[in-house]
Amino acid sequence: MPVISRFYGIMIRMYLIDREHPPRHIHIKYAEYEAVMELDNLNIIDGRIPKKCRELVREWAELHQDELIEMWDTQNFHPIAPLE
Repeated sequence: MPVISRFYGIMIRMYLIDREHPPRHIHIKYAEYEAVMELDNLNIIDGRIPKKCRELVREWAELHQDELIEMWDTQNFHPIAPLE
């Protein structure tokens, strides 16, 4: 699973579509926590992460939402700048 970005100890990944399922989403890993965030509405749809981590990932995803959706649709994975 390609790593899309890393910041503040958070790792954002996206699976290849042939191993995945709708809706469009990203996988979030932070310490022992894991969650899945839907890309269309940026809600957590599986797992759990601390509130501050969720807020940081949501802020980052809002900045890159169109790029993330295009990446899911085209399967053209590339790194995205971390949140600073």
